[in-house]
Amino acid sequence: MSAAWHRLWGGLCVVALALVMQLLAAPQAWAHEMSMAELQVQEVAPGRFVWQWTAGMRSGGDELVLQWPDGCTANDGQLDCPAGRMEGRLGIQGAGDRFSAVLVKLHWLDGGLRVYTLTKAQTSVQLYGSADDKRGLGEIARAYTLLGVEHILSGVDHLLFVLTLLMLVGFRRRLVWTITAFTAAHSLTLASSALGLLTLRPPPVEATIALSIVLVAGEALHRRDTLSRRWPALVAFLFGLVHGLGFAGALQEIGLPAQHVPIALLSFNLGVEAGQLLTVALAWAAVSLLQRLPQQPVRLAQARTVLLYAIGSVAAFWSIERVAAILA
Repeated sequence: MSAAWHRLWGGLCVVALALVMQLLAAPQAWAHEMSMAELQVQEVAPGRFVWQWTAGMRSGGDELVLQWPDGCTANDGQLDCPAGRMEGRLGIQGAGDRFSAVLVKLHWLDGGLRVYTLTKAQTSVQLYGSADDKRGLGEIARAYTLLGVEHILSGVDHLLFVLTLLMLVGFRRRLVWTITAFTAAHSLTLASSALGLLTLRPPPVEATIALSIVLVAGEALHRRDTLSRRWPALVAFLFGLVHGLGFAGALQEIGLPAQHVPIALLSFNLGVEAGQLLTVALAWAAVSLLQRLPQQPVRLAQARTVLLYAIGSVAAFWSIERVAAILA
């Protein structure tokens, strides 16, 4: 390996080492954490609704503050709106702070159900007084794109897998094909699972995701001419199929708007890809910056080895824990 590539690996190791040390201290707390709150609103008579928190919010909690449309008055879980219609902006103060997203399920008197996802970037939604969902496609696309970005950036097991791929392949042309294969694979299973075409229980999926990190970290540690080194894109594709099921599990928790499933699904997937590319770009920028520092770099090959062992140890812990949960 040339001196330039040694410096490249060393910079990447320094960037990721602090994250891995935190994961070693509390690996379970960081893996796949997306907090959700859910609000159920039921129209029981024209302009009269009952509402309650069904997930996330503790009894008497004040993390989220409801902001009903103008003219509507709420009292003890009951809501009355003028002219027999709930029309206007429904907002939730605190959405995106304590919780990643707030799911609002609105059951209208005519039997229609509408699901709204509120986030830090979109803390309110326009209601039109009936089940006729007139939300703009841009509003839905923006909300689900941001949720996709947040999920990949908070799903540290996915990010560690991308890091191990970087250390297996390096910042070379093959990295483009490897990341593309990973993207294509998890896009395929994400869509299939979200549309009900493919269903697997979450525990085996989560265990396999952890094992994928262990395998790729192990392959990156040695120099033998293995399948992973000859065809990293193939390995990324095969494991990407499993990672896509992990993304689908998060999307299932968030929910999809019944009238706009394709745009919400596409937007969430694009958000995941944006977060993934952002991670790669930040790693490249950090490495480029560290290369410009005047001091001598650390012993890069040794640092890379230590980092890979650290990532593999975290992933092995997750693997044992998740497999034990399956067998329990």
